[in-house]
Amino acid sequence: MVPGIGGSDDAHWQTRWERRWGGEIAVRIEPSSWSQPDLENWVASIEQAVAALERRVDDVVLIAHSLGCWAVARWLQEASGRSPRGVLIVAPPDPTGDAFPVEEAPSFTGIDVRPLPCPSVVVASANDPYCALGIAEGFARRWGSDFVVAGDLGHLNAASGLGEWRMGRDVLDRAFADD
Repeated sequence: MVPGIGGSDDAHWQTRWERRWGGEIAVRIEPSSWSQPDLENWVASIEQAVAALERRVDDVVLIAHSLGCWAVARWLQEASGRSPRGVLIVAPPDPTGDAFPVEEAPSFTGIDVRPLPCPSVVVASANDPYCALGIAEGFARRWGSDFVVAGDLGHLNAASGLGEWRMGRDVLDRAFADD
């Protein structure tokens, strides 16, 4: 699990999924810079989490939300031949948008949007205050990701009232379930 700024609280779908799956197969990144995000710290935290999981499971799927989407994109650019089974990218914020937290997370601006080396799906809300739908669709196209519109659900976070977010689980299962 790769949450956004501050991590995902108890009401967030990422936390609910993580609890449901348990610590053997669900690992949350643990950067030291949750509230003042440093991209390299987050990338290193993804590397640590993936390395820990690879010792216990056959396939790794990264599940990123918000700012975590950009950390995953950077990690994939630097992963040198290592590729997870897939990536679920949920509500990527627009680093050039007015709502992007530039002061808190300046190292997250200017990341190249280039094809990802593994299957991926971008899920976006039609009324996300951090990213216009057309921008999110452009990210998906440039990443080489499938694109799913979740409806008018804000930033697809705890404030969206998604609970277990069944739709997100369905997208995850369809994209990356074992055949």
